[in-house]
Amino acid sequence: MPDLKFQIIGVESTTRGLAPMLGFKLAINNSPAGESIYAVLLNAQIQFSCPQRSYSGSEKEKLVELFGPPEMWGQSLRNRLWAQANTTVCAFREKTGAVLQVPCTFDFNIAATKYIYALEQGKVPLLFLFSGSVFYEADGELKVEPISWDQECIYPMPVRVWRELMDRHYPGTAWITLQRDVFDRLYEFKRERGLLNWEQTVESLIETANSQPTLRKVKAEEASA
Repeated sequence: MPDLKFQIIGVESTTRGLAPMLGFKLAINNSPAGESIYAVLLNAQIQFSCPQRSYSGSEKEKLVELFGPPEMWGQSLRNRLWAQANTTVCAFREKTGAVLQVPCTFDFNIAATKYIYALEQGKVPLLFLFSGSVFYEADGELKVEPISWDQECIYPMPVRVWRELMDRHYPGTAWITLQRDVFDRLYEFKRERGLLNWEQTVESLIETANSQPTLRKVKAEEASA
């Protein structure tokens, strides 16, 4: 009966894809070495292992939306699901390799984008949880077994890999989605003020908001009074 072991050994961005995608290089080893594996239908659940890294002060500020203020992180900083990936591994003996393709998005309504974008440098700790089926030969017969539920590995993905991927597909830009009624109001604001583009529209709103006292500023003034 196969005893498969999985390990992520690298990652690279897909340069020819029409959409941003990362390819995780997977090493697969089986024992006993002489056993014939006909195929593996492999699934991987990929999680951000958020508690496994430290965060700078500016990173913590950006992550408040996801985890709350840092003083609450003892309860709120938990693993978060990023993606599901799957692949079919062809016949092999003892060891082989494969690639798990993971589509990425720059949509800031998606928690995964908010999390990685908040990280300024270092590594993104990823937890891969494997499942699926393995087809193999035993006693002259084709047999199938589920992959053991405890097959998993950690891979520290460099933040720069994701950033370079986004820079290539969305150079110098970012994008968000709005509910239709909110967009209509924003569009009306843009037309009424004769603004030329969306950048000017958003900058006008920010300047107006900055002219008003913020809750943080009000609290600071109250504390110093």
